[in-house]
Amino acid sequence: MRREAVAVTGLGLLAPSGVGVQAAWDGLCAGTSFAAADPELAGLPVDFSCRVPELDAKELLGYRLARRLDLFTVLALLAAREATANAGLDSGSWDGARVGVVMGVGIGSMQSWQPEFDRLAAGAPEKVSPLALSRSLPNMAAAEIALDLGALGPNLVVSTACASGSSAIGVARELLLAGTCDLVLAGGAESARMPMTSACFAQMRALSRRSADPAGASRPFDRDRDGFVLGEGAAVLVLERQQHARARGARIRAQLAGFGSSCDGHHVTAPHPEGDGAARALRGALADAGLDPADIGHVNAHGTGTPHGDAAEARALHTVFGSPPPVTALKGAIGHAIGGAGAIEAVCTVLALEHQLIPPTANLDTPDPACDLDVVTKVPRPHRMTAAVSNSFGFGGQNAVLAFTRCP
Repeated sequence: MRREAVAVTGLGLLAPSGVGVQAAWDGLCAGTSFAAADPELAGLPVDFSCRVPELDAKELLGYRLARRLDLFTVLALLAAREATANAGLDSGSWDGARVGVVMGVGIGSMQSWQPEFDRLAAGAPEKVSPLALSRSLPNMAAAEIALDLGALGPNLVVSTACASGSSAIGVARELLLAGTCDLVLAGGAESARMPMTSACFAQMRALSRRSADPAGASRPFDRDRDGFVLGEGAAVLVLERQQHARARGARIRAQLAGFGSSCDGHHVTAPHPEGDGAARALRGALADAGLDPADIGHVNAHGTGTPHGDAAEARALHTVFGSPPPVTALKGAIGHAIGGAGAIEAVCTVLALEHQLIPPTANLDTPDPACDLDVVTKVPRPHRMTAAVSNSFGFGGQNAVLAFTRCP
């Protein structure tokens, strides 16, 4: 059953491909990987990652604010500021009680914990920082945005593992359609390249082991893929009820037309081998948007580069579309930002519709015949499209799909 689309009026993006929407998009369109050796992971079984270009948080946010924030929240806050400015909004004059914030965070932060554990182990609990807890809690990605911009409506963090960013955007849409908010800042943020995170994923055999060639490690839908690469980043979309956007004369960049959510109920980490839950989420997003499979001109795939994950997603796409439209998988270039990934890919889906251009998948040298998809690779592909979907699938079998349409 089709429901009202909500307007996308602002975008903010920080990714390994660049800081800011234009820089990050240009970097993705170059079709190369941003993975490299990571000094913070030195000595670990997997010692490389995809990093956001270095930021001076103290200069951008001020000393006192930067001091209390871990990196995932710094990224969230900067993305929210960019999205708000991009939407032509003045947070000083809006009705804050009608402005919500919904962010996706998959892990939270372990960035500051090791020195605190060391102090505790040394028998000095009085030396543990009073900021250690508040700076690492997942909810702070949304809370700090509210503190900074005066968004006083519903303030939530959604955690559905690697589907968190997309789930957050879907929840934000529900708040708008329910009339709870006039606009919502929605997205996701994560810095997954932490030593413990890397060690855990490595033990699970989820990460690529190509330490001799980090830039060639993340290979979505490639026959020789062997796992994903940890990344980081944040993205925020300003979503508004159509009436609110029109009343203030906002530029509508795209429409969030549908959202689908499901659970595999199959395994704690592995996807359903036939992509059953993913296919149900896809069908749910299309039904919510009032779209047929033939209406979709592009799929921004979850595409992590894991052997089972990519194969299951390909089967889901064939189940829903028969002959799937052109696909891209951005994690080949920027790695996997976990809770931030779905939001980053949602922003890029909006940009693909705006520019009528599909960014390429990095490192796809030998397409896996078992996937049998039309994956855009090497260079961007101009492509006429009026609607596109963005897929996100997480541990626990949690699936989220967003359907966007081009602004008429």
